[in-house]
Amino acid sequence: MSTAAVYDSEGKRVGEVELAPSVFDIRPHTAVLHEVLTWQLAGRRRGTHATLTRGEVSRSTRKLYRQKGTGRARHGGRGAPVFVGGGIAFGPRPRSYAYRVPKQVRRLAVRSALAAKAGQGSVAVLDRLQLEQAKTGALARLLRAVDAGGKVLLVTASPDGAVLRAAANLPGLRVLPASCLNVHAILASDRLLITREALARIEEALG
Repeated sequence: MSTAAVYDSEGKRVGEVELAPSVFDIRPHTAVLHEVLTWQLAGRRRGTHATLTRGEVSRSTRKLYRQKGTGRARHGGRGAPVFVGGGIAFGPRPRSYAYRVPKQVRRLAVRSALAAKAGQGSVAVLDRLQLEQAKTGALARLLRAVDAGGKVLLVTASPDGAVLRAAANLPGLRVLPASCLNVHAILASDRLLITREALARIEEALG
């Protein structure tokens, strides 16, 4: 059974907590991780790419020469795709790249990502996280005390405005509520810091 170190609000280690086996002890499903990560990144694409068709380019629509008798190909105007500066045939148009992935698959992917981080020993638990003021220095000292360097994902039980403001100027730190936990955020981080209340909500939702 996987365990994680528990730290108090000052960054002192006060014990360990057992992580739910149904969430943190499963074998990571790499195919599902890849599928859900691809789905998540596809949904972020803006899809605003576009090219001009022959009806949209600013070229003369006058017929170049008479239809018959010249021995040349028939053309109706300079906007045809075969001419330099003409429209683009079958070019990209604005569209959405989003598609659907079953909820069960998304849940399995999140559990797989959490299990992978737990297997690497990259999960730690904060007994509680209460900032009286949105001070970046206080949060930075806490991260140094728990030796959380690199890219850190801090998971709170619910959206916390003070924590979000304190973390805004800390490079490499991202704050998410437990309800918004996702595969990309987990895999992109080097270490996960989860509050005890957030851990209970994660295990309840995914267990």
